[in-house]
Amino acid sequence: MAASAHHPQTPAERLIALSIVWTWPLWLVGGLYIVGPVLGWTLAAIVALSLYLGGLPGSEGKPAATPFAIKVWLAGMAAMLVILWIGHANFELGLAKTIKSSIGWAKGWALIALFPFAGAVLKVRPEVIYRAICKLGLYTLLVLPVFLVAPFVGLPELLWVSPLKVLGGAGPDYFAAQLYTIEPGAGRPRWQFFAPWSPAAGMIGVICVLLAAREPHVGWKSIGIAGGLALAVFSQSRLALVSLIVIAPIVWAAARMDRWWMWLLAAPAVLMLTIFGPFLIELADTAINEFSSARADSSRVRAILGRIAIDRWQTEAFWFGHGVVENGPHLVEYMPIGSHHSWFGLLFVKGLLGAFALAIPLMVTAGILLKRSMRSNDAQTGLCMVLVLVLYSFGENLEILAYLYWPALVIIGAALVPASTAACSEDTA
Repeated sequence: MAASAHHPQTPAERLIALSIVWTWPLWLVGGLYIVGPVLGWTLAAIVALSLYLGGLPGSEGKPAATPFAIKVWLAGMAAMLVILWIGHANFELGLAKTIKSSIGWAKGWALIALFPFAGAVLKVRPEVIYRAICKLGLYTLLVLPVFLVAPFVGLPELLWVSPLKVLGGAGPDYFAAQLYTIEPGAGRPRWQFFAPWSPAAGMIGVICVLLAAREPHVGWKSIGIAGGLALAVFSQSRLALVSLIVIAPIVWAAARMDRWWMWLLAAPAVLMLTIFGPFLIELADTAINEFSSARADSSRVRAILGRIAIDRWQTEAFWFGHGVVENGPHLVEYMPIGSHHSWFGLLFVKGLLGAFALAIPLMVTAGILLKRSMRSNDAQTGLCMVLVLVLYSFGENLEILAYLYWPALVIIGAALVPASTAACSEDTA
């Protein structure tokens, strides 16, 4: 695997690497929200051309066949669009709103299928992404002091909102160069870096740590992990800290399920769990309460938004949802119903069928990568990325952040190609 890093990068790999490395300049000019969708659809065009021609100049051999899991992703995200249209028709929302929502689909849900599609068919080498993430970590560490001292030396919270916002159609948060925010109630500074809000920065930090850990060069690996940890820690995201703690051990254990000594270790663990189960449940309940009370106002708003979403989904739009996002009442500070939670948001906007359209590809992908993780390092990394998506689906709306975490999607696609790491995988299709 390391040897392939010395091969010249393909055109697709150069696009991917440059987009990652240029994250900070793109953030400064407000271009991240635009570059993500443009890159996703550009890679899709390259995939289509590569499949049509049987390969492209500068690429390594013929394109790979589309893996089964990728077909499931493509079908699931296409179903999202059809469900959206039906939801709009059911509530007679009109052609203008339908077109606007369809464009939103192209910048969100569609990317969740297109990036893995490109990673698989174009045989993007994971090590190209690992190195690019580490370089991003270096630049993060270089600019970090400016962010950390900004609230204490009188620098403004918001540098500017890019005029490019007229091209994106989303809120100003996606185009703002924000140095820090002051947390309401606590009065403490909090950082979101190049993400639209702090928990999203935590998610990107987790992804950077997990990907940088796969970089073979020790120096670059250390820099990449340090940069990712800075994003995760200073975002002060509770979910980021939980993800950093639980994902790596879970994948480590899953990758060794076929080894006899793992079962020997698991047997006494199961026995102890049976004996001390009630105590552990009580301990977990206490931890959850403390976790929620760390930001009680935030947890309260999230819980109310979830209850509103579930109630209105069940009573008003069970199968296809409401078609569009709606703002909640004053009680939840007029925040969108179902926000901060992919599943509540899906049920409200796209109904039960929309939730299935995401759940099925996630489960299929997790199952395939779980099996392959026992023989492939890249499959283990792909499984890490899937677990990040699963965990964050309970704290964020995945579709609106796809423009940021797309490197994880490319890694998932690369990991789904049978024998994508020939040196360490014997799984061939």
